[in-house]
Amino acid sequence: MTSRISAGARDVLFVCSDLLVGGTERQLTAVATALVQLGWRVSVYSLAGSGPMQAELQRGGVTVILPPLNRPAAGGSRIRRIAALALGSLHLGLTMLRRRPAIIHFMLPEAYLVGAPLAKLTRMPVKIMSRRSLNTYQKSSFIRKMECRLHRSMNAVLGNSLSVIGQLKAEGVPPSRLGLIYNGINLSAFADSDSRDFVRKSFGLGPNTLVLCMVANLIPYKGHRDLIDALAEAAKQMPTDWHLLLAGRDTGIGAQLTQQARRLQIAGNISFLGLRTDVPALLRASDIGILCSHEEGFANAILEGMVAGLPMVVTNAGGNAEAVIDGVTGIVVPPKDPTRLAEAIVRLANDPPMRHAFGSAGQKRAGERFGMARCVAAYDQLYRGLLAGETPVSFNGA
Repeated sequence: MTSRISAGARDVLFVCSDLLVGGTERQLTAVATALVQLGWRVSVYSLAGSGPMQAELQRGGVTVILPPLNRPAAGGSRIRRIAALALGSLHLGLTMLRRRPAIIHFMLPEAYLVGAPLAKLTRMPVKIMSRRSLNTYQKSSFIRKMECRLHRSMNAVLGNSLSVIGQLKAEGVPPSRLGLIYNGINLSAFADSDSRDFVRKSFGLGPNTLVLCMVANLIPYKGHRDLIDALAEAAKQMPTDWHLLLAGRDTGIGAQLTQQARRLQIAGNISFLGLRTDVPALLRASDIGILCSHEEGFANAILEGMVAGLPMVVTNAGGNAEAVIDGVTGIVVPPKDPTRLAEAIVRLANDPPMRHAFGSAGQKRAGERFGMARCVAAYDQLYRGLLAGETPVSFNGA
């Protein structure tokens, strides 16, 4: 099949909403830079303008294309935001015409709603959309109808979990155009982590402290409130020396969470770390990993915890239970249920052998099923197949 693909047909243009540090952005950066190593010419267009992930993309050989006007942050001028989006849309259309990529791949709803009509208008040869979350963001029937209509013009529509795939089927995507590619995790990033004791000392934690860790931006649907309620309920049944590390960008609810922890008298047991670049080290220094989101596509944070050898406590939201096998690699509980979450935490907190067994099994599963090499190979196979005239029905990246 390789011989049938000319050098000029190896151009891929990703269109994303922004280049902030989030699960989709980090996954896109990892995939895009790895595709460059496989010989693809990769560009990324960010509708919102520059962002923290730009430098890493460029270091990996990816061309980053930005609109003429950076979009103001949330809370900024509404007129400027509208103007930035309008200019960005026009610039994106001109970019498509000028670059004529063989494949254009949309990530996240805004990029899809803005870019897909332009791709159809400019007659892009191969058009792909990736849905990386549940469709709860479709707050209006207009958005749902618009996306369902756009699906018809895609050569492939991808989901990153069976839960997402199920929703796409319900939206009318033909099975012949559906593909499943799970997120991938860079296994080597966890091999060189700082030592467990060194990281613990940096936070003033002892070698015997029970350390829990949750990596998630402070967004309401990630369930931080549930976790704080659960820990307040579980505290009397856990070892007295315990601590929670919360890593993630504060989107505006950090002060409320801190106040909640103080009211429940566990603020001294919680560290709000903000955005971190040393997540592997944080996880390696921990004993239990947690993700108690209300909704999810397929969370990178869960895979990172598994690779670090942590037993995971996760909610049965989206693809969480596809990553964590309940009773084998961790414990799966219902979302929005602090009591059940507390019970799971207490169970692992008081059973070190169970923690070790779950952590070892999770680490093995992550390495076998969710390595970045496997994920990137799936994209490479899909792209080659589409360029050779195949349909996603013959492809299964899971």
